[in-house]
Amino acid sequence: MATAVHLDGITKRFPGVVANDDVDLEVERGTVHALLGENGAGKTTLMNVLYGLYEPTSGTVRLDGEPQAFDSPRDAIDAGVGMIHQHFMLVDPMTVTENITLGSEPRKWGGLAVDREAAREAVADLADRYGFDVDPDARIEDVSVGEQQRVEILKALYRGAETLILDEPTAVLTPQEVDELFEVLAELTAQGKTIIFITHKLGEAMRAADEISVLRDGRKVGTVAADATSQEELAELMVGREVLMDVDRGAAETGDVVASVSDVVVEDDRGVRAVDGVSFDVRGGEVFGIAGVDGNGQTELVEAVTGLQSVDAGEVRFLGEDVTTVSRRDRIDAGMAYVPEDRQERGLVMEFDLVENGLLGSQHDPDFAANGRVDWPTTRQHAEAIIDEYDVRPPDADADAESLSGGNQQKFIVGREFERDPELVVASHPTRGVDIGSIEFIHERLLELRRQGVAVLLVSSKLEEVQGLSDRLAVIYEGEFIDVVDPDETTEEELGLLMAGERPGERANGDPDPSSPPDGSGAADDGAAADAVDPAGDRA
Repeated sequence: MATAVHLDGITKRFPGVVANDDVDLEVERGTVHALLGENGAGKTTLMNVLYGLYEPTSGTVRLDGEPQAFDSPRDAIDAGVGMIHQHFMLVDPMTVTENITLGSEPRKWGGLAVDREAAREAVADLADRYGFDVDPDARIEDVSVGEQQRVEILKALYRGAETLILDEPTAVLTPQEVDELFEVLAELTAQGKTIIFITHKLGEAMRAADEISVLRDGRKVGTVAADATSQEELAELMVGREVLMDVDRGAAETGDVVASVSDVVVEDDRGVRAVDGVSFDVRGGEVFGIAGVDGNGQTELVEAVTGLQSVDAGEVRFLGEDVTTVSRRDRIDAGMAYVPEDRQERGLVMEFDLVENGLLGSQHDPDFAANGRVDWPTTRQHAEAIIDEYDVRPPDADADAESLSGGNQQKFIVGREFERDPELVVASHPTRGVDIGSIEFIHERLLELRRQGVAVLLVSSKLEEVQGLSDRLAVIYEGEFIDVVDPDETTEEELGLLMAGERPGERANGDPDPSSPPDGSGAADDGAAADAVDPAGDRA
């Protein structure tokens, strides 16, 4: 089989960093090739070289044996390379056809006008050729996430892509949409297209790929056939040590109700109910999980719990007190820790260094400030302890948050929030963007907090995570809890159907759901950060 892509000795240096170090990668035509590695291993940088976003410091990009020199993504697209980013680049009010042909529309009347009928016909023909189920006339804002992803793929194919790069392609998909995506990839490769995809999900790499390459510290440490390896072997290649793959949470020893949400309603800016009458309890010593496709009210619900968004109806109680209108600062002081969904918008001040970011939410704590002045030596020790315990890289407390990779930003936030000595941890996508070794560590810390009697409210779009860690699991859809289930008694397929909005039928014997809490509670999702560092006090 012919080689479609050959990255030959690629090295890419940035000031003070070697992101790729003499990497060789060969991908055969008509195959799916997965790219694995820890945060900062160099996966995205390598693909950005292939896509023309970066010029390599040394080495050569070859397509079908021919050397290429890309000055921009336009050059890569012209050479037949397309890239589908994790966050789709679509215009919501525009139709599928308009998005796919945008910038490359067929023209009529001597180029004076867009030939809309020709554009629609071209898109319909393209979708039919690859077996894509899309409506050329549908608006992007009205179609599912899985359909939006297919539109992104069609957009690249419309521009002549022979090689497609997919960055974390399953991150926001239900299990059923993942199955559909893999069917799409199989059809594309059957028609001679070449696929490279970046993923953190070992099982999906093994399932969808023909070959898997692993990067560690900027170097390629191995390429293996997907049908001749295991998740344990891949994890060890990625991390350089044995990794425990299975979560053993053990039986929960639950205590009193720590947090309670009753009939909470949260409306968005348009007056539409993003959260529609949700109720649930979280007890000490248990993990209450919420699963759902992003955008179904998780963010608004979690922000209502943590004090970042006002509640339009209903009540939030914490440690027996009504905190519905209590400030975020007071909730932190009472023992509510929060790992937000959006680490950069809600979890960090990107221009601050890690010493300052480690203080967020604790600047009024007597342990860190007295008489209105910050104790900077103690604050520095605190930040350095987080960096050491949670393996934040680079291990430099003076580094600005914006200089860290996304995964290391996440590890720092997790460390800061877990070390608050909380009564309740609200963790929204706590392992988003972090590598397999860090996922293992974060999961262990969450379960340790649970064993210590801390209540944990976990929101995640990763089914294996929320199912493996949760003692009870709610599924949210369009702002409502579709069901609350026992995660050990529910299959991934059943959860996927719930996430897609399929409501459970009446139980045959009419018995109540045994997974429901005694008082009939439910689940939750997203969140935010703390106040900025108090400017009072000179910094030592």
